[in-house]
Amino acid sequence: MTLYDTTLRDGAQARGVDFTLADRQAITRALDQLGIDYIEGGWPGANPIDDTFFANPPPLAASRLSAFGMTRRAGRSADNDPGLTALLESGAPAICLVGKTWERQVASTLGIPAEENRRMIGESIAHVVRHGREALFDAEHFFDGYKENPEFALSAIRAAFDAGARWIVLCDTNGGTLPHEIGRIVTEVTKHIPGERLGIHCHNDTDNAVANSLSAVLAGVRQVQGTVNGVGERCGNANLISIIPTLVMKLGFATGVGRDKLTQLTATAHLLDERLNRGSNPHAPYVGSAAFAHKGGLHASAMAKDSSSYEHISPELVGNTRTILVSDKSGRANILERLRAFGIAISPDDPRVAELVAEVKQREQQGYAYEGADASFELLARRVLGTVPEFFSVIGFRVIGERRYNANGRLVNVAEATIKVKIDEAVVMTVAEGNGPVNALDGALRKALSRRYPQLQHLHLADYKVRILTPNDGTAAVTRALIESRDDNGRSWSTIGVSGNIIDASFNALEDAVIYKLASEQSR
Repeated sequence: MTLYDTTLRDGAQARGVDFTLADRQAITRALDQLGIDYIEGGWPGANPIDDTFFANPPPLAASRLSAFGMTRRAGRSADNDPGLTALLESGAPAICLVGKTWERQVASTLGIPAEENRRMIGESIAHVVRHGREALFDAEHFFDGYKENPEFALSAIRAAFDAGARWIVLCDTNGGTLPHEIGRIVTEVTKHIPGERLGIHCHNDTDNAVANSLSAVLAGVRQVQGTVNGVGERCGNANLISIIPTLVMKLGFATGVGRDKLTQLTATAHLLDERLNRGSNPHAPYVGSAAFAHKGGLHASAMAKDSSSYEHISPELVGNTRTILVSDKSGRANILERLRAFGIAISPDDPRVAELVAEVKQREQQGYAYEGADASFELLARRVLGTVPEFFSVIGFRVIGERRYNANGRLVNVAEATIKVKIDEAVVMTVAEGNGPVNALDGALRKALSRRYPQLQHLHLADYKVRILTPNDGTAAVTRALIESRDDNGRSWSTIGVSGNIIDASFNALEDAVIYKLASEQSR
């Protein structure tokens, strides 16, 4: 079974979703590590950030990058269509073209004859194939079109198939089709196009996108499209985080996400939410914090004797945990898995593992969330294990913010940071100005450390996010800061800080970023 993720393109159309370039790259890396077959990076030519992403995409080990666009415009040749040219210039090895398959829309929206619509589809797909790219065809509104005029809808997808499209993706674009209809229609389509060449892309407007996708799979399709956490316009897309473990563990399909990779599902789902600066849905199937939660009473008391009767799978299989625990075994399992990912070999019976589990749980109660901050988690683990040197210690810092009118009558904001640091028994105090308190602190800390650690000049802050954890407390709320850093070697890492003081939270994340850079280079 082939998995195709559209989070960066279709998911980005959701209200309130605005991925930065750093977000796109981090999400792409996470999906590649998970084992997703295709990652749709965006629509080249549609906006500058998509173009920037395709100009320098992260290196991929397991996934294939795909670019999304339209078939050629009516009245143009494929060779002279700027949209198709932009897709080919993106360098993406796979290109997904969307086209009309509903007769009503061809007449009302495009205002062209049916034969011209078929030529647009066929010639565009052939153009992509001729240029050595893998072609996919997104059959827009296919199910509505099929229900109204089966022959028209089938002729449209047949044009793409005959032109060499590797995948014909049947789209429930307005999300209004129900599972029994999906199964019936896909069964009919497989009589014309082999199931191993068919995909499914469902929207969630009737809350049936996952069920519709699975119905299509059972009817014969062999590619499933969707997004992480079902993010997308209106009511969202089919949720791959729910679909993947269902395909693997319930239906027995082999996917790029093998059983060994399923343990990354919870972290991947939470990573997206952290990138969107929002809380994760606690009731999300498989990966929500309540997905394996058991209140006191019959279920809780019975868990110690027979947990399998009260949970459809073991939470550890998808990287989740049981919230009411008879022992700390599931907590240990997740910690040990993450330690192995960092290359840290340690016995499960080592008492320091229990210490780390307790420390993580305590910090999570304070507001830390390590799914989106692997560098901070690795530092925490190595500190408990006693393997992080003390490169420096911060004695204290002070930040002053000034808002005033300059000599030209323009309103300006200036931040000044003073920091005192101890390095190798020497105390260093430096001052720096910046565009805001975090930038000023960053400058002051680097200045203090630069002589002893010149490699920090290659450290860059790539992204910075702040989230309020206790909004009911108003301006006294607890704040979580997430910083993504990058160096000139192309490495990137994320760190986290939590405090009732937004500047303190930001500095905690900033300090971790610097220490991680120094520690990781020392260990190499």
